[in-house]
Amino acid sequence: MTDAPVPSAGNESSPYVELDRTAWAALAPSTQESPLTTEEITRLRGLGDALDLHEVEQVYLPLSRLLSLYVASNSRLHREQEEFLHRRTPPRTPFVIGLAGSVAVGKSTTARVLQQMLAHWPEHPNVALVTTDGFLYPNAELERRGILHRKGFPESYDRRALLKFVIDIKSGRDEVEAPTYSHLVYDVVPEQKVVVKRPDIVIIEGLNVLQPARTREDGTTGLAVSDFFDFTVYVDAALSDIRRWYVERFLRLRETAFQHPDSYFRKYASLTHDEAVAEATRIWESINGPNLVENVAPTRGRATLVLRKDSDHSVRYVRLRKL
Repeated sequence: MTDAPVPSAGNESSPYVELDRTAWAALAPSTQESPLTTEEITRLRGLGDALDLHEVEQVYLPLSRLLSLYVASNSRLHREQEEFLHRRTPPRTPFVIGLAGSVAVGKSTTARVLQQMLAHWPEHPNVALVTTDGFLYPNAELERRGILHRKGFPESYDRRALLKFVIDIKSGRDEVEAPTYSHLVYDVVPEQKVVVKRPDIVIIEGLNVLQPARTREDGTTGLAVSDFFDFTVYVDAALSDIRRWYVERFLRLRETAFQHPDSYFRKYASLTHDEAVAEATRIWESINGPNLVENVAPTRGRATLVLRKDSDHSVRYVRLRKL
C-alpha cells in the first residue's frame, strides 16, 4: 500500500493500463455532462470525501461509460451464446459489479455515485446497490462465537448466505432479498430487507467482496462470491491516509451520529477531543488496520479496476486490467 510511480498507459510490460487523472478525465464522453446536480452530489458524499462536480465529471463519468460498454458487450455475448446453443434467448442475468476497499476509504460513496451515474444510461436504468454489511452475523451470534471484536473480518460474515444471494442474482431470479444493516444500532435489522427486482446492474459493496474461495480441510476449494462478478473495483489509498481519514471520521461522528440516543456508539459522544482521537486510534490499530493489511488490501490485485486516491480523498490515478 505504499506509493509508487504510475507507469505510463503505454507500458507493455504490465498487465494493466495506468492513467493519471488528467489522462483518465480526457476519456469522458465529450458530448455528455455530469448527470448529477450539485445537490445530488452533496447528498451522495460520505463524511470526509472530496466528492464534487469536477470529481464526478473527471473520474466517474468516464468510469460509468466504461462500465456501460462492459454491460453492452456482456449483453451481446449473452445473445450470441444462446444462438450458439440453439436456445430461445431468455432475459440476460444482471451485470454484477463488486466494489471493495478499506473502512473510511470512501467505497460507499463510490458505490452510491456509480449507482446514480449508471442509472442515467438508457441501456440499463435499473441499478441496485447492496452492501455486504447486512450479511454480517448478528451481534448476538458474533458474541456467541467470541468474535464480536473481529467484526468486519472475513469470519464475521455469513458467507454462505452472501454466496446464495449472488448466485440467485446471477441465476436470473425475478426477486431476491438481502438483509439490512443499521450503522446506528451497529447490528443487522432482522425485520428489514432489501428487495432486488430484475435489475439491469447490481453493485455489491463491501470490505471482503474480492476474497478468494477458502480452502477446505481436504484441500479442495469452493466457490467465492467474486466468482460471479462481471467487473470489480477496488478503492485504494496509502495506509497512512486511510488511518487519518478513519480518525477524522470518528471525530465527526462523535459530534453527529454518536449523539443519537439510540446509537450503539453513544458512549463515545461525551469523549473529549483527545480521548476521542485516542479511542479511534486504538480501534484502528486493533481492528480496522489489521483487517485491511491482512484481508482487504491483498485482494486489490484481483480487481478489474483500481481507483487510487490522493491524501485529499480525490482520485489521483486509475489502473485498469488489460483485456
